[in-house]
Amino acid sequence: MKKEKCIFCWSGGKDSALALYTIGLEDKYEIVALLTTINAQFKRISMHGVREELLEEQAKSIGLPLIKMYVSEGTNKEYEKEMEVLLLKYKLLGVTKVIFGDIFLEDLRLYRENNLAKVGLKAEFPLWKKDTKKLINEFIDLEFKTITCCVNDASLKEENVGVEIDAAFLQALPKDVDPCGENGEYHTFCFDGPIFKNRIKFTLGEKVYKPLEIKKTDCNINATSTKGFWFCDLLPIS
Repeated sequence: MKKEKCIFCWSGGKDSALALYTIGLEDKYEIVALLTTINAQFKRISMHGVREELLEEQAKSIGLPLIKMYVSEGTNKEYEKEMEVLLLKYKLLGVTKVIFGDIFLEDLRLYRENNLAKVGLKAEFPLWKKDTKKLINEFIDLEFKTITCCVNDASLKEENVGVEIDAAFLQALPKDVDPCGENGEYHTFCFDGPIFKNRIKFTLGEKVYKPLEIKKTDCNINATSTKGFWFCDLLPIS
């Protein structure tokens, strides 16, 4: 049976990694490439703050081509414009779907589906509505390795960034924090696991605090309690 051609929307974090692993088990999709949005000024993955070099190492280890979509303004309008141009290009090459690692944010799913409908494509969500506690435990059981690269100060503190996610990390999470950080409580960088041929090598750099800049794309941020984010700079090792 001919496989359906898809682009995988890759953030570099644990949900993307588990979604890519899960979709691979179905063996009915041909992943044409990974697609990642990058801040043009800082050359880092948007929101996660991970360096472009580490993103490239991930794609190399996974064994899939990498599509980089650079944005500078950080607005919905810019994101949608750039995404439309890119997706129309790949639609001509036979791509019919875009795969996302989202779990339960209804407004974000609708936003993605509406944008794809404008260019005649569909979305796929392999982790949708699955229990996040079960998902993170499955992630760990599969021997994926991931580290927090960004945390929301409404939920977590400086000491929670630059920390590997394991049973102890999950046990220490405040009760109101989703186990997968699906509400934007934290973001991660996945560096090892069954989808990787080789472990991604890096070391911890400085921790930096960035005050919140509210944008329309921040639909999973509680702006009433969030004052900013802690980032841990992850440094590539040659």
